[in-house]
Amino acid sequence: MDISVVVPLFNEVDSLPELTEWIDKVLKTNDFTYEVILIDDGSTDGSWELIEQLSRQNPCIKGIKFRRNYGKSAGLYCGFKQAEGDVVITMDADLQDSPEEIPDLYRMITEEKYDLVSGWKKKRYDPVLSKNIPSKFYNWTARRMTGIKIHDFNCGLKAYRKQVVKSIEVYGDMHRYIPVLAKWAGFKRIGEKVVQHQERKFGVTKFGMERFIRGPLDLLSVIFISKFSKRPMHFFGVFGTLTFMIGFAAAVWVGGQKLYLTLNNQLAPRITDSPYFFLSLAAMIIGTQLFLAGFLAELNFRNSSERNSYLIDKKTT
Repeated sequence: MDISVVVPLFNEVDSLPELTEWIDKVLKTNDFTYEVILIDDGSTDGSWELIEQLSRQNPCIKGIKFRRNYGKSAGLYCGFKQAEGDVVITMDADLQDSPEEIPDLYRMITEEKYDLVSGWKKKRYDPVLSKNIPSKFYNWTARRMTGIKIHDFNCGLKAYRKQVVKSIEVYGDMHRYIPVLAKWAGFKRIGEKVVQHQERKFGVTKFGMERFIRGPLDLLSVIFISKFSKRPMHFFGVFGTLTFMIGFAAAVWVGGQKLYLTLNNQLAPRITDSPYFFLSLAAMIIGTQLFLAGFLAELNFRNSSERNSYLIDKKTT
């Protein structure tokens, strides 16, 4: 199979007929063998019933239905797991991503040998203040912190070599930073293509103001995991040792001051009367906890068998 198109969706019943027809037209015109995997992320507007109907009409269309809403990363994870195409294309279901871009994205993967090609919506129709400016800031920050020179990390339209999606694990809200996960997994040929951005025709955006908080936190998480998951003590050890040594030095200073005054027959206050005693004690405890609590918590989380456990209600056959 040439192409798998993975489309996570939530309440997009109005967009699906046009989207699937458009994808089918483009891929058949270019003589691609393909599948379209529609992942219904707990929709309540009849999207699943439509997916079942579309699947009966076109055997290339396949569906996965979650029992409840898990988020875009969960949809991509399950879509990647099922995908069989040599090249995997991801796109949003709201018709803002154009299927006309798929042939060029496929060519960049197969002929130019990229591992991943990310779309760049250079001209956008989103609100400037509520989405464009924050998006540009986050993308600038992500470029600086990851070293990946792409302009739109969160663009839904991307193309992947099959080995990439089978080698990475997308969870939480990490769909924003899949290029970082791919680079961490060893796929370093990451390209970018300017793609057409279209105005939304139906419904409303599903992303609220909370994305402004989640975005930076997810970036910090993925950078930490990519750099320190195999050597967490390089992170916790540095800060733990530094904090412990500061506390220990403060304790030595307080104790040394007490000893000096005592040996010189001067009135020495009790050690517990000095605030530095309690600060040093707290610093040493925190330093020790950085070794233990942080390391064990991260290790436990990354090895959790439930992290990517999603209840799939139905599948089309």
